[in-house]
Amino acid sequence: MALTSPLQDESIHQAPLHIISTLLAEVRHAIAPLLENNHPPPDLCEFFCKHCRERPRSMVVIEVFTPVVQRILKHNMDFGKCPRLRLFTQEYILALNELNAGMEVVKKFIHSMHGPTGQCPHPRVLPNLVAVCLAAIYSCYEEFINSRDNSPSLKEIRNGCQQQSERKPPMPLRLLRPEPPTPPPTTTLSPPPALPLSPPPSIVNSSEILVELERNNNTTNTLRKAPAEGDSEPNLIDCLLVSPALNALSIQLPAHADRVLGCFALILKMLSDYDDWRPALASLLQPIPFPKEELKYVIQRFAEDPRQEVHSCLLSVRSGKDGWFQLYSPGGVACDDDGELFASMVHILMGSCYKTKKFLLSLAENKLGPCMLLALRGNQTMVEILCLMLEYNIIENKDTQLQIISTLESTQVGLRMYEQLCDRQRELKELQRKGGPTRLTLPSKSTDADLARLLSSGSFGNLENLSLAFTNVTSACAEQLIKLPSLKQLNLWSTQFGDAGLRLLSEHLACLQVLNLCETPVTDAGLLSLSSMKSLCSLNMNSTKLTADTYEDLKAKLPNLKEVDVRYTEAW
Repeated sequence: MALTSPLQDESIHQAPLHIISTLLAEVRHAIAPLLENNHPPPDLCEFFCKHCRERPRSMVVIEVFTPVVQRILKHNMDFGKCPRLRLFTQEYILALNELNAGMEVVKKFIHSMHGPTGQCPHPRVLPNLVAVCLAAIYSCYEEFINSRDNSPSLKEIRNGCQQQSERKPPMPLRLLRPEPPTPPPTTTLSPPPALPLSPPPSIVNSSEILVELERNNNTTNTLRKAPAEGDSEPNLIDCLLVSPALNALSIQLPAHADRVLGCFALILKMLSDYDDWRPALASLLQPIPFPKEELKYVIQRFAEDPRQEVHSCLLSVRSGKDGWFQLYSPGGVACDDDGELFASMVHILMGSCYKTKKFLLSLAENKLGPCMLLALRGNQTMVEILCLMLEYNIIENKDTQLQIISTLESTQVGLRMYEQLCDRQRELKELQRKGGPTRLTLPSKSTDADLARLLSSGSFGNLENLSLAFTNVTSACAEQLIKLPSLKQLNLWSTQFGDAGLRLLSEHLACLQVLNLCETPVTDAGLLSLSSMKSLCSLNMNSTKLTADTYEDLKAKLPNLKEVDVRYTEAW
């Protein structure tokens, strides 16, 4: 009757929903046991979605749907097999956001899914939440995405349209090129009517979250009644990076899509605040960069995290595809802070294991302009980058070298660091001057500082054999070792020399022939870099974390390798 009635009145459409809601509320105790160990079927998910959209503040949403959504997030393995489960989860979260407390209720729900401890006990919760958020964000642009790949939109999935023949031709999304602003017509907006005073809403405890329930359905329906499409100006959102060719275009979305976008972007921000979730979140977001103001906080958390598995995800997932590092560089489509976030990224990457020629070469080839601009403005990290480029001879063009020197000399911090570089270069020439011993053994318990002090005391241009066995040196001493031009044999037995040091050695000591890494904390990540040291003929990896696959890879890439010790490793 409600669907066929010619009468146009909101109560006609609300009455059936109210009846069904009442019936569902009465049988919720019968439904709940059935859904404790089973996901709801697609048709029931569709009904649940409609109920969340039409009556987000009803008790049914809280008491019946909450445990269902919690089970979906904890146990679902693949939303692709049942997209309506994902749609139901999205609509449930949007219903929570419609409550008086809004995102605070959503935040409590996210915390309930993580749990009170430092480690979330359910490994599927984070991937499922990220999948829900990304699908909701991209659904805001479904018309545009649909016009590109002709795939079914989420709205069509809701309506049961699965076959290609059932679908209407794709509607292209209107793209607006930036134009000179025109003065808007003067309109007077009347303030919204004041809400009548009422007793405080009741609080219902549904095992894990507290939510506020409606007391006056009529007031709620009045507040939630959306304005007509032509009555409000849609917001311009340029947060989706579709392709470099479209980065100057703005995508016009309705106001409702903007609210959905903001809700789920803020959920990603909440997820980034959990330390145990941050590594997996960085990995999940790495291959799909889309700039959005709320996501800048998420990327900042990645840039501040000292764990390599987190901040390494700032880089592009593969060659030729921009990552967060490229998007937030000066001139990038997401940069709106004159490169401050970009400088933070460079700082954390340089402080990890990326102080290598490869990383500096990529900066010199692709981001030299932004680096020089930030150095000109006194950014200390960029000044250090430019000094390292000069020290490692990354820049071959003389004019570019002179321009970098001029940039360094234009600021106080740059001038000081350039003078220190010149001093180091003079010391390096003295160190590499022919003469001095050919063999050298440091006493046990020596440190990185002891090695640096010793090498700064004279000439070591003839040093071919260096033993640091049973000392306390770490990967930091690699910066001193790479200054020895004649070094052919290096003994690091039972030291704390790790992967970062190996990466540096592999780029600078191409003539090294004998390397002893016995009982060092090196792993596959560092050992794989040795494949570039073609002169190696003797390699001791006894009692390291070497795996069989890495061992086979090294044997294939090191043709001169004759003596290998892999005892007490997985490859033994």
